[in-house]
Amino acid sequence: MRLLLNLLWFILGGWISGTLWLLAGAILAITIMGLPWTPAAFRIAGFSYWPFGKTIVDRDTGATSLLLNILWLVLAGWWLALHHIVLAAGLAVTIIGIPFAWQHVKLAILSLTPVGKTVLET
Repeated sequence: MRLLLNLLWFILGGWISGTLWLLAGAILAITIMGLPWTPAAFRIAGFSYWPFGKTIVDRDTGATSLLLNILWLVLAGWWLALHHIVLAAGLAVTIIGIPFAWQHVKLAILSLTPVGKTVLET
């Protein structure tokens, strides 16, 4: 079931989301200021490609992660999360869209504070 949902997700738009996160990670890697957020962008890209069967857990809750997450939240995280919540609300209207809506909620949570998080297989 997880494979089928991941394939549907990928075909119906997951490849766009993942590729854009890879592009964002590459752009962040080019700049010196963006280097702290580069691993988080690549982590979100992998999760955006194949989100079913994965969960998000805290890895590091130190002061550095907190500071980077606050900067991220103010500069980019809130509008990325808002985008995912709007998509989740639209998908949750149908029964078939509920699993995809849940993945957008998980992406919204991850895009709010990506530093210090990791994605694990369930």
